[in-house]
Order: sequence, then C-alpha cells, then structure tokens
Amino acid sequence: MLIRVGTQEGGENAEQTVIDKVRGELQDQYDFRRVEVVGPTVSGELAKQGTIAMLIALAGILLYVWFRFEWQFAVAAVLALSHDVFITVGMFSLLWYEFDLSVVAAILTLAGYSINDTVVVFDRIRENLRRYKRMPLIELLNLSINETLSRTVLTSVTTALAVLALYIFGTAVIHGFSFAMLFGIIIGTYSSIFVAAPFLLLFGVKREWGGTAAAAPAKSDAAGKPRRENVPTK
Repeated sequence: MLIRVGTQEGGENAEQTVIDKVRGELQDQYDFRRVEVVGPTVSGELAKQGTIAMLIALAGILLYVWFRFEWQFAVAAVLALSHDVFITVGMFSLLWYEFDLSVVAAILTLAGYSINDTVVVFDRIRENLRRYKRMPLIELLNLSINETLSRTVLTSVTTALAVLALYIFGTAVIHGFSFAMLFGIIIGTYSSIFVAAPFLLLFGVKREWGGTAAAAPAKSDAAGKPRRENVPTK
C-alpha cells in the first residue's frame, strides 16, 4: 500500500510531524518499508535526465537507420518516433497520470519497439524499390505496407494482450508503466503504417541503389541472338 502526502507548510519539521502521525496510526497493523520524499529539485532532475535519455535514444536510432538505409528513412523513422513519444506524453498530461521513472523507462522501451516495426516496413520498401523499378512510389509504398500489415498487426496485438494483463492484474506501482506501453503500442503500430511511410513519399527516395543504372531483362534481336537494353530510371 502506498500513502501519498502533499507538501506541508513549515518545512521539514512539518513533514516529519505528518510522517510520525501516520506511523503512530498504522504501525501496529502494518510494516513501513520505506519513506521517500520527492521535492521540486528531484522532479526537475527527473525531467532533465528523462529528456536527455530520450534525445540520446532518438539520435542513436537516427544514426542506425541512416547507416542501415538512407537519410530519408532515418528522418522519417525519427519523426514517427517523435510522434509516438509526444502523443504518449500528451495522454499522460491529459489524464493527469503520474509521470515517474517507470514511465520514462516505458517510453524508451516503446521507442525500441516502434522502431522495430518501422524498420520491418522500411526493409520491405527497400526490397520493392529494387524489384519494381518503374512502379510509382505511392503504389510501391502501399504494396509494401500491405505485405507487412499482417505481421505488424499480429505482433502488436500479441504484445498488447500481455501488457493489458499487466495493467489489469498488476499493482498500482506498474500501472503507469503498463499504461504507457499499452497506449504506445497502439500509437506505434499506427505510426509505422500511416506516418513513417508517408514521410518517405514526402522526402522521396533513391530508385537506384548503388548508383548504377538498372538493366532491363534480356531480349532477342531479329537473328535470335540475346541482347540487353539499358534503360535509365528516375
């Protein structure tokens, strides 16, 4: 059981007096495990360190996706992740939920989970860019999303069911963590499909990987000898 007492006027002596009163009323029936004091300095430090951790995570993801794909994919992935984080934090603010270290951990976990879904979609987009060199980009993105849609939805539903069990049957200590994860999984699945890929359409992507022109399939001339026509691509 957690007992939460607001800040008392009169400084530390007044707060200690309240703690002693609570102990005097309940110590015969309960054991006091610990007493924690969270002041404005601690809250400010929590916000600062949480923000730094989130920025470092986003920077690391940006560099990884840039190295693994192209800069367009990296920027799209970070924008989609920022969308997930801001909406999740905004939901906590809207519902007046407590924002503590466990919620920061949940948001960082959510960032890793969301980028995993996004990379799966991006990888299929890259494969299709090599396979369908003349297909319009908007149709190619639509095809890639449809090909990975079942995997994305099934993975998210399975994870969401486990987190939902934590939220329903877990204690109040992990409610913030489980709520952030549950809401974030829904938003992360949405952003991987409807946010990350459309950003690629906005930025544009390279249609020639490796900087070489794409070669058309071999054809036969009038004499029956095979020939190959090099067709430039956009």
